[in-house]
Amino acid sequence: MSEYTLSQISIYPVKSLQGINLNESEVEERGFKYDRRWMLIDDENMFITQRSFPEMVFIQLRMENDRLFFSHRRKNIEPISISLFEMPREEIQVQVWDDNCTAMKYGQEINGWFSKAMGFECKLVYMPHFSERKTSTKYYTESKSVSFADGYPYLLIGEESLKNLNKKLHNPVAMDRFRPNIVFHGGEPHAEDNWKEIYIGEVGFTIVKPCSRCIITTVDPETGKKGKEPLLTLHTYRNFGNKILFGQNTIAHNNGCIKVGDRIKIRPV
Repeated sequence: MSEYTLSQISIYPVKSLQGINLNESEVEERGFKYDRRWMLIDDENMFITQRSFPEMVFIQLRMENDRLFFSHRRKNIEPISISLFEMPREEIQVQVWDDNCTAMKYGQEINGWFSKAMGFECKLVYMPHFSERKTSTKYYTESKSVSFADGYPYLLIGEESLKNLNKKLHNPVAMDRFRPNIVFHGGEPHAEDNWKEIYIGEVGFTIVKPCSRCIITTVDPETGKKGKEPLLTLHTYRNFGNKILFGQNTIAHNNGCIKVGDRIKIRPV
């Protein structure tokens, strides 16, 4: 039997912006601590992503000394930062897909910076602890809290799944194209397709459903240009019911801390 180990933990503090790799992270019901707790919205309070605005890849982000720091790779804009703990106080309603939920809106200084970075008026918002957004009960009967993520708190992908894809591509892609939270080492390509319940350290997870991939995977994180790959190649062997599936949406059953190098224990389907 194959052994599996946790090889990468990634968070994406601001939805659709750059990710951050961590050696360890706190597992919470709605996702890793700080994962997708912030989001950019337009003037109609609708969420903004790389699907429509691939230039979001040029906004750089780092987390240091209890702050998030933002800079722009191409525009001459003075970097700006926000506290991880001092949150804005203006409460508004925002939309993520079909969900409406409560968020806290930042002030003009922060929103002015992001408007310059994006080239149009937009606002940064934060999801407070009391904001309720729930996962769909279509695939898992127990509704769980979720952050500003598309649908589920965690995305799981195996290293071998990406290696298998890259063997088929003329120009290999990095794991960050798929924006996973949990990456593991070991097993065969798409071993995660056959998992239902897993434990990482003392934290239990349920694999809910495969992740249907969109055009964000075709955005080159260096140039911001959209291409055809890797969706074109994935379509040849990961097309199920006209959906291209890669990775598994996942929920956690208890809080805890997991670390890179932790062994993953599997309960197959």
